Amino acid sequence: MNDHQTEAGLQAMRGCPVAHHGADPTRLYGPDAATDPEGIYERLRKEHGSVAPVLLEGDVPAWLVLGYRDNRRVLDNPRQFSRDARIWRDWADGRVAENSPLIPMIGWRPDCISQDGEPHRRLRAAVTDGLQAAAARGIRRHATHFANKQIDAFADTGRADLVSDYAEYLPMLVLTRILGLAEAEGRDLVESCAQVLKGGEDALVHNERIMVILGELAERKRAEPGGDFTTALLGHAAGLDEDEVVSHLRLVLLAAHTTTSNLLARVLQLILTDSARLTGLISGQLNISAVVEEVMWNSPPLAVLPGRFAAGDLELGGHQIQEGDLLVLGLAAGNADPDVRPDTGVSVQGNQAHLAFSSGPHECPGQGIGQSIIEIAVDVLLHRLPGLTLAVPADELTSTASTWESRLDSLPVEFTV
Repeated sequence: MNDHQTEAGLQAMRGCPVAHHGADPTRLYGPDAATDPEGIYERLRKEHGSVAPVLLEGDVPAWLVLGYRDNRRVLDNPRQFSRDARIWRDWADGRVAENSPLIPMIGWRPDCISQDGEPHRRLRAAVTDGLQAAAARGIRRHATHFANKQIDAFADTGRADLVSDYAEYLPMLVLTRILGLAEAEGRDLVESCAQVLKGGEDALVHNERIMVILGELAERKRAEPGGDFTTALLGHAAGLDEDEVVSHLRLVLLAAHTTTSNLLARVLQLILTDSARLTGLISGQLNISAVVEEVMWNSPPLAVLPGRFAAGDLELGGHQIQEGDLLVLGLAAGNADPDVRPDTGVSVQGNQAHLAFSSGPHECPGQGIGQSIIEIAVDVLLHRLPGLTLAVPADELTSTASTWESRLDSLPVEFTV
């Protein structure tokens, strides 16, 4: 190895989160992470404090932000912690493969969450205006229609899996109306969205499939405008180009469907494993929004949010972060931070300070739509299926996690026909 290669290697090590903390970094993917992500977060908190070095798929180094206050600092300060992946040092230096399954989640694209400052404000205005217009055209009506349609398919059987038969499809079906997609296209896209979040070798293939379908949608709506989000983006005063339009369709599709379907499954799990909550909802004594709030604290739909990049050398959580380092936001770990929740058994009702929808300039603009879908989904389900109860003991319910989320595997139920 010559002097130039040695110096290059030292520079890479100086900028690597893992290099500062020993030879056995923790992977946020793989078999252990899939079964016990919460255990990993807590071990990392004990070993490293509120910020910890980790490895993402492909053993790509990153910092996982575990502390509530540190998450807020990163999310609320885009000048220090940029969303622009073009300053990601490992990517710029060629240490991340172009076919890495991280790219669909972390790589730069021409959408509002990949940019800061004025470019972000311009693009986000188009998204926010389009979503508001879509919401005004009847989200709750669409949710009611598709909730009943999904239930019709199993209502006379007395049994169902509320994950695969209900929660996995309902948000996407509502999104087909919002975006202007055909219902059949929406059903096909459910699997592709799941694979992008899951990661692995199929992530890029499914991401490309999503882009092709949404590109065709944009072409159709340019020729035949309608009262939908796609048409609103195409005609917005911000003047989005073709790539920007398709990238934002992808953003809304992925973010709205995956988070809402996961959150809906967790809300139904909580209701069906607690008879007092179930009785309270059926009798009208308990508001569904209180249950949703509790789940957003304890099981946020995105456990880890990608990603931020250090705009300069700085200190965070007692660690020296180098310019260009990748940080991923531990939303689930932050919500359980003992510094802000010393007793997670204490009720969080009325406390909306959770991290489930992110924070700062990139806070989720469609959270109201997701909550409306969930409220309708639960209300219709409880009224359509009398005697609804779990078909297995609660402790037999299992979850599988990827780097970014932990999803309920199934929710088998029985009810009176």
